[in-house]
Amino acid sequence: MQAALLAALAEGAGGDGGRRAVEELARAVGLDAGAPVREIAEAAQDPAWREAVREWGEAVADLLAADPQGVAGAVARAMERSAPGSGMSWYDGDHSDFRGGVFLREVAGVQVVIQQGGAVVPEAMAGLPPRPGGFTGRERETEDLLRELDPVGTQSAATLVAAVSGLGGIGKTALAVETAHLARERGWFPGGVLFIDLHGYDREPVTADRALQALLRALGTPPEHIPVTTDERAALYRSTLAARADERGAVLVLADNASSPDQVRPLLPGDSRHHVLVTSRDRLPQLGARLVPLDQLGPREAYELFDLALRIADPYDSRVADDPDTAERLAGLCGHLPLALQIAAALLAEDPGKPVTELVAELTESRDRLDHLDDGERSVRAAFELSYRRLPPEQARLLRLLALAPGPEVSDEVVAALAGAEEPPVRALKALARAHLVERGSERGWWRLHDLVRVFGAGVVAGDAGSREEGEAARERVLGFYVRWAYAADGRLRWLPGMVEPERFGDRRQALAWLDGERAGLVAAVGWGREERFAGAAVGLAQCLAEYLAWRRHFDDWIAVAEVARGAARLAGDRLGEAIAWDHLGIALREAGRAGEAIDALTRARGLYQAIGDRHDEAVAWNNLGVALRKEGRAGEAIDALTRARELFHAVGDRRREADAWNNLGVALKEAGREGEAIDAHNQARGLYRAAGHRHGEAVAWNNLGVTMGEAGRAEEAIEAYDRSLELRRGLEDWHGEGQTLHNLALAHKAAHRPAEARAAYLQSADAFTRANAPTEAAQARTHAAELDTPSP
Repeated sequence: MQAALLAALAEGAGGDGGRRAVEELARAVGLDAGAPVREIAEAAQDPAWREAVREWGEAVADLLAADPQGVAGAVARAMERSAPGSGMSWYDGDHSDFRGGVFLREVAGVQVVIQQGGAVVPEAMAGLPPRPGGFTGRERETEDLLRELDPVGTQSAATLVAAVSGLGGIGKTALAVETAHLARERGWFPGGVLFIDLHGYDREPVTADRALQALLRALGTPPEHIPVTTDERAALYRSTLAARADERGAVLVLADNASSPDQVRPLLPGDSRHHVLVTSRDRLPQLGARLVPLDQLGPREAYELFDLALRIADPYDSRVADDPDTAERLAGLCGHLPLALQIAAALLAEDPGKPVTELVAELTESRDRLDHLDDGERSVRAAFELSYRRLPPEQARLLRLLALAPGPEVSDEVVAALAGAEEPPVRALKALARAHLVERGSERGWWRLHDLVRVFGAGVVAGDAGSREEGEAARERVLGFYVRWAYAADGRLRWLPGMVEPERFGDRRQALAWLDGERAGLVAAVGWGREERFAGAAVGLAQCLAEYLAWRRHFDDWIAVAEVARGAARLAGDRLGEAIAWDHLGIALREAGRAGEAIDALTRARGLYQAIGDRHDEAVAWNNLGVALRKEGRAGEAIDALTRARELFHAVGDRRREADAWNNLGVALKEAGREGEAIDAHNQARGLYRAAGHRHGEAVAWNNLGVTMGEAGRAEEAIEAYDRSLELRRGLEDWHGEGQTLHNLALAHKAAHRPAEARAAYLQSADAFTRANAPTEAAQARTHAAELDTPSP
């Protein structure tokens, strides 16, 4: 324990919370609240107070993480004043590192990572995971990778990709993350670092098009401007990276856990200033990359890692140094695998009186090993099993349940649902994290399992009938949790004045934030619908996600969800649910540019609705089918379908949906050259939207009306329609829609031979697109404005 840290907190660097923390530690180690800080620091070294000190350290971690710019910096500066050097280097097991804007502290074995300072960049651009604690060895591999990443090095353009490969748990990600931090500290990538986990060895790996979508979003591309096809996304990704290189400098892309070259190739930048670092269990020679294979650690490196891991927890722990031969034997039994070594060290750290020989004996006697990591001598399962057997029942149960969680990461809320608890079992989670059985996720309040630990936990569940039932009940709870809050979030997204207020979410922003955070888990949970026990709930959850996935343009996810829901509805005997799933599948396919398949799906949906006599949803299917037919160039059939939808909506009394049908019909009529009828249709739509209080729909109808009037040569009326649309869009803060309407307004002024007004509208359009984070459209609008400054020859 650092006296300098306690002195900094005691003098007020951490505010009142810091002062209270010092008093609480004093009482926790049996002293008076006003005891001198040096006496407190000395008492905290007593192994008898280990658990109390660890819990205190976690509380301090929360204090520092709550205000990285203020509290953490103030504490570090106070430490420097009290004990020069204590805030910048290793000191009694505590580590502070301010390089690259990262404040990393080990407080009594509790790791605190706080990102602070640095340039303002999109969140994902600063999303490099924290440095791995206890990283050692791998000097040669680290130097190899740094040589490849060095912008002034001698590598050729053909080797701007480096691929780290090796066995699961061998330390690939740790090496890549450590190297990325070193490269960033050297200033090699001022444009930022992009990190993406491709989950290449999961049942459903991240596809290249989904990875490109995530990376484009991280680079600031609005969802509505992300193309549909993989090739188009890859082209936009390369051009965006090239522009970023010009504006900010080179970018490092760290693609973790790839399973095939096809996952990685579309992620390769076209600009040689950028670099890509890939990790995979496969070598991936097809990438033409600099291959850096990782083998098990050498005996000496494994010994050093094991010793360092113990000394991080307790600087005075000399069990490895006292019996180096047995420690090397233990490293061999752990397969010299970094993950297994860390777990074995955690077992010893939890029991300071246990000799290394006892753990060696236990490992030697345990022969139940992970099949794919067992070569007869080296094993990981033995370490997992020993760690699991030593867990208290609550922690063991939680580990089993976490192995069943949907998605790559799980939130505190979902952990609580898994466990059947009112509140997240934070104490048990932190204990599992200390044992290296659970890892902290990408942000505070999120957790993840290493893939090998997940396999282990799932295997434990599968091998016991009681655990299997426990696991299925936990999954039912998660589905129930997801259905409840996805329903509430969906209700908020669909809310109009006069409707009942949904629970929990006060506005759209809150609903979208929750859905964004849980999206991977929500989509994975729908996948449970392939099992009969979960089919009904999965169908309901899929329906709750439709509006969100459409709004965020997650069409790949929506297609996957709808396809599962279609089969789950059949499994549950839910004909209406099956019809809705076909309907949603058709919309998702249509928006993904697959209009032909969409027409087939929507035709199936319409037939099912007709068979069960649901006239309202039949109208919905006709409306969606009409839009798909129009996009397929079949305007006549589209008009017939949309007319039928309009008639049915009118018959059942749904005026808001009738407005949708009128609006879509107007677009189809315009494309068929029937401008007069199109104008009438849009007028009908805007009137119905206004009556229903649907301001966004009314704004869209006014915009579409303006487009049709413009094509009919009625420029003045088009300008008036655009003005009305702008009033409504501004009230909704619909910046992108405002940009589109202003662009259309500029075209109308230009057609009316008003270059000054057109130029002003183009510039306003550029400003709106800028606010909408749509730089491409903003640049185009400014270009058009500049052209109007240039006299015609």
